[in-house]
Amino acid sequence: MQRPVKLDCQGVWKLYGPRAEQVLAESGGRPGAGTLERAGIVGAVRDANVQIREGEIFVIMGLSGSGKSTLVRCLSRLVEPTAGSITFEGRDLLSMSDGELIQLRRKKMGMVFQNFALLPHLTVLQNAAFPLDVQGVDRKTREARAREMIDLVGLAGRENDFPRQLSGGQQQRVGIARSLVGAPDLWFLDEPFSALDPLIRREMQDEFLRLQAMLHKTIVFITHDFDEAIRLADRIAVMKDGHIVQTATPEDLVMAPATAYVEEFTRHIPRAKVLRLRSVMTPGLGDGPYSGDLDGKLSVAEAVDRIDAAPHPFRVLDDAGQPVGQIDKRAAIDILIGRPRP
Repeated sequence: MQRPVKLDCQGVWKLYGPRAEQVLAESGGRPGAGTLERAGIVGAVRDANVQIREGEIFVIMGLSGSGKSTLVRCLSRLVEPTAGSITFEGRDLLSMSDGELIQLRRKKMGMVFQNFALLPHLTVLQNAAFPLDVQGVDRKTREARAREMIDLVGLAGRENDFPRQLSGGQQQRVGIARSLVGAPDLWFLDEPFSALDPLIRREMQDEFLRLQAMLHKTIVFITHDFDEAIRLADRIAVMKDGHIVQTATPEDLVMAPATAYVEEFTRHIPRAKVLRLRSVMTPGLGDGPYSGDLDGKLSVAEAVDRIDAAPHPFRVLDDAGQPVGQIDKRAAIDILIGRPRP
């Protein structure tokens, strides 16, 4: 059963340059690259269609200049789209007044950016509580909520420190705590880990997945790193020159790229990192014996050591925790080394 759509974006354009709306109208709403170039217009986002479902991690990825950050700013209406429609929980986002938008962002949307943007003169606690302070929430209530979020992101005991006393990863945790303090329904993260060194970045990805397992937020996550995308995403939209060229699960992107551009993106990704046990298992169960149960969402790479060390196959569980198939060491190793399977 598909989850309900939280955010629906249809036919969204963001054009920069003179007479952008006029050129768009004169072209029947679908100007080509040549038309835009002759008019001196930059097509930052071109006819984007996105449906983000409740509780999923939806990753938008592409190279620098592909339009991914502009699209996210359109989705949150931090910039005004030139054309198209965007609905949030069934409400027309583009027709909201400034006051309605402010309330929506305060109570429904959380945002984390690459720049941590912490206020240097405020403590960790004060930074985390800042959104509630702006809303006029009393000090006792806002600080209690901020302490909960600080504990959630693993910074308990650092409430009275200032940003300069924290590492980059710790500062980003404060930014995450601040974005969560208002209990948003929709969480935007624009390359939140790209400024961190590789080891800290991996730790923050782990932390992010841990938080999502607890909070079940609807998340729009921007990255240019395909490894990061496949590790985090339920679905991925790949952008190029302002267009969304394919939207699919990580597995489908790797196994069935829609364009040469997507294929090039995925060419060097080890299949074992992407393919999930649910995709490579043998459906159905025999009489056993089995060495145990494995979550079907685990990648082959994550599970192969356990499978290889066990004397018997494992049962593979679906999202409801029910066994739906089995996997043995031969199947896992076939994927790991790229050996064709019967």
